[in-house]
Amino acid sequence: MTRILITGAAGMVGRSLVRALPPDEVLATDLAPGKLPDTTRFRRMDVTGGDPETIIAEERPEVVVHLASIVTPPPGMSRAAAEAVDVTGTRNVLGACLRHGVRRLVVTSSGAAYGYHADNPVPLTEDAPCRGNPEFAYADHKRRVEEMLAEARRDAPGLEQVVLRVGTVLGQGTDNQITALFHRRRLLAVRGCDSPFVFIWTEDLARIVQRAATEAPPGIYNVAGDGWMTVDDLARALGKPVLRLPAWALKAALALARPLGLSRYGPEQVRFLQYRPVLSNERLKSVFGYTPTLSSAEVFALWQKEAGL
Repeated sequence: MTRILITGAAGMVGRSLVRALPPDEVLATDLAPGKLPDTTRFRRMDVTGGDPETIIAEERPEVVVHLASIVTPPPGMSRAAAEAVDVTGTRNVLGACLRHGVRRLVVTSSGAAYGYHADNPVPLTEDAPCRGNPEFAYADHKRRVEEMLAEARRDAPGLEQVVLRVGTVLGQGTDNQITALFHRRRLLAVRGCDSPFVFIWTEDLARIVQRAATEAPPGIYNVAGDGWMTVDDLARALGKPVLRLPAWALKAALALARPLGLSRYGPEQVRFLQYRPVLSNERLKSVFGYTPTLSSAEVFALWQKEAGL
């Protein structure tokens, strides 16, 4: 019997997790093996269809680590396609786990599941409601995944769940829509808002997922390094100025730019800059049993050095 099956194993965190676990206990699955070690046992799995049912039924894993998700959609990917991976894919994996005797399911959710709201507490604890905004595909998808998992905890308590609400992940080679903000000549901010970020190092996240799959108590945990960085903290670290615009002006500019093809983002993106969730990691340290090696500021400094900024 396969002990641990990993979806999305060819991604950055999946590769680190595969390297950290005994190869004879792991089955890595993804659309393609990518840069997984040659010693890794691999099966192709498309979570959007019938593969999870077939493979989980055949492999009978004790633990499933579900990493497959669309964090940064590639150019041209529709919202429906991202939803098929994030929401339908999770439903398919969860259903197969329930039907085929999986003992534990580990899911990487996101701090985005809390949503981008002016009344979010700072910092947010795991008891805060998940209110992922419908206008943000990723936040909306993660909210729906969280609701699905909550129903399963109620109706099928025999399946242990470890749900990790992850902050902004940075590590060697990280390149996405968030890191693109840090490469600009000036950092963009909404006037009157701190626009805070919490960061978690890729290696810390891999160790946390490994612990979640093996020995951590079931539960829901925010995943972030200690502290957070405001836009001014980031600007000082990068030696760059901050461009502060009123929310109304930024919304108007994006409303004009997107139809002209000058920006992929619309006016709804302003909330992303205004009200980023700031995650408390106290439960991660006191209950889950892991203290991140690097604080948010140290994670950013390491990424900045490796990015040559």
